[in-house]
Amino acid sequence: MGALLVAGATSGAGKSTLTSALCRALARRGVDVAPFKAQNMSNHSAVTADGGEIGRAQAMQALASGLDTDRRMGPLLLKPSGMRSHVVVLGEEVAVDDAVSYGDRARSLRPVVLDALTSLRREHAVVVAEGAGGAAEPNLLDRDVVNLPLADAAGMPAVLVVDIDRGGAFAAAYGTWALLPERLRRRLRGVVLNGMRGEVSLLRPAIDDLEARTGIPVLGVLPHLGEHLMLGVEDSLDLRAAGRPRAVGAAGGDRPVRVAVVSLPHLSNPSDLDPLVLEPSVELRWASRPGDLHDADLVVLPGTRATVGDLAWLRERGLAEAITGLAADQAGPHVLGLCGGYQMLGSRVEDDAVEAQAPASVPGLDLLPVSTRFERPKVVRRATGRARVGDATLPVGGYQIHLGRVHLDAGAEPWLDLASADGQPAAAGGGSGQGGPEGCLGADGRVRGTSVHGLLDADELRHAYLGVVAEHRGRDFQSSTLPYARALDAHLDHLADWVEAHLDVPVVLALAGTAAAPGTGPGW
Repeated sequence: MGALLVAGATSGAGKSTLTSALCRALARRGVDVAPFKAQNMSNHSAVTADGGEIGRAQAMQALASGLDTDRRMGPLLLKPSGMRSHVVVLGEEVAVDDAVSYGDRARSLRPVVLDALTSLRREHAVVVAEGAGGAAEPNLLDRDVVNLPLADAAGMPAVLVVDIDRGGAFAAAYGTWALLPERLRRRLRGVVLNGMRGEVSLLRPAIDDLEARTGIPVLGVLPHLGEHLMLGVEDSLDLRAAGRPRAVGAAGGDRPVRVAVVSLPHLSNPSDLDPLVLEPSVELRWASRPGDLHDADLVVLPGTRATVGDLAWLRERGLAEAITGLAADQAGPHVLGLCGGYQMLGSRVEDDAVEAQAPASVPGLDLLPVSTRFERPKVVRRATGRARVGDATLPVGGYQIHLGRVHLDAGAEPWLDLASADGQPAAAGGGSGQGGPEGCLGADGRVRGTSVHGLLDADELRHAYLGVVAEHRGRDFQSSTLPYARALDAHLDHLADWVEAHLDVPVVLALAGTAAAPGTGPGW
């Protein structure tokens, strides 16, 4: 019944990556391991089998552990929207708070967090818990439910991950230790330096000095992962890093199909793009100005947490006019809208302060005969069904998370048919999450949208769709021979190999074994 907290000296230190790597490394050793993150702030979420919402990183960590997702793995999720965040507790949205008001709520939710962790620990041999942000923020410690105060309440040891690539690693490690009150310092049992690019032996004097000052051992130095593709990244510092969609012109001529992803300010669920990144014939790039759409074969409007606000951004940047102009050219690119991007492609978006902070009624890009109205309750469900691409009707799977209800105009043509919650075909209503016809296809077939995330994970559908795009644009598309599910597994195995080679995993496992038995920690 072991447990370990992976805390970070800063945001972007590598907590999620190390947690995923440890989960897969332990699972490969036959250890019954489960992930946990008490509180996550992200617009990148996943859906549990019972219709709950948790952070995407915890879904990846569950996959690494060989488990399905579970609401308890991420009991608190904050989904930022402007200056406020939508608060999700055990998979259900319960409130919208600003940073000040959330402080009292966070303190009141401590028992929920501890109960979720205790419950998971009673069912699994080891729980690897991930912290959030920096572990020693003096202004947040009294409301912290995810870092060392949680480790103290649960009686867990913690390791501190420090990013050495950006510089200042030893100051960050020592500063974290120095800022913590003594009772929390005692929970720190090791330091992991992450992202080393040079000769590790050069660090020895600094490592010796840090260990002497703090009494905490450095457990390992993890090398920088280099150009290894990172899938399912969640931290805002990582979303536009190497391995995600590349800048214009970064790919060579061996990637003939050009996909431009509009870089929305409130981008959500970017894992929708991961299957495209893995296609060897596809060049993926961010687009934040009209010139970035030049020579694109496919323009993707991804998900967003602020449809109305990001529509305004499109117009301010001239991207709205550029996209509608390209769509009007019969020889131009295909356009794909995903969830919020789909809503933007319609004629109008109506939001009575459900998602937006004030009521709004704004015109869309008017490229599809649909309109959107934001309504509660939120649709949160896994989705399966079939999709029509070209002459083929292919199986698909994914998930829906949205407040916007997309309504098709009379005569509009859907291109998906979703099963109802019990897996059976249903009457029309896929836009509300109940199954039936879903999505919309433009008159000439080049513009389409859907509220289903993860649609492109399906290999047959992705290859068929990219084939249609390539044929229309006269490109040579050769599909990947590696199924996406196997690519995810290979990614997680690579991370496990990484920690096995540079971190003493048995020592980490033994450290987890020093945790207090579930439910016997000091509490809050």
